[in-house]
Amino acid sequence: MPTRTTEETNVLLLRGAALWLLVALLLAFCLVGLNFGVPFLKALFAGKQSRLVQSHIDYLLMSALILGFYGARVPLHWSIRWAMVVGAFTNSSLFLLQAIFPVLDSPGPAEGALPLLFRIYLMISLPLATYGFGGAAISVLWSTFRRGTTQSATS
Repeated sequence: MPTRTTEETNVLLLRGAALWLLVALLLAFCLVGLNFGVPFLKALFAGKQSRLVQSHIDYLLMSALILGFYGARVPLHWSIRWAMVVGAFTNSSLFLLQAIFPVLDSPGPAEGALPLLFRIYLMISLPLATYGFGGAAISVLWSTFRRGTTQSATS
């Protein structure tokens, strides 16, 4: 049975990073539109504009992290790859949801179905992203201790 290369197995990381970068670009245009007072965007993003900025930055950050792990060329378990890509989306979208639904950005726990669903989504998102990025970090770190990958002190 032929073995798959690291590039083939980690292609999901490239796809995810490209998608989340496109989302970040879309959010950047939304921010520009908000600054120009586009009524549709003002109605859509009824919450704090700072939450939209946070979402934009988070999508950029997650894309950069995913691309960095892809660039490390360390084979990652399929569950780690999927957790990174899905967790990057869900974590960043938490800020986006707060920008769209101001009730989700209240200082205390809000009542109702939407805040409850948001808290459930949050509680799924955090461990998922932690498993993905933490697992990737451990995999990359572990790869530096494998025989043949360490540099001698004289080189």
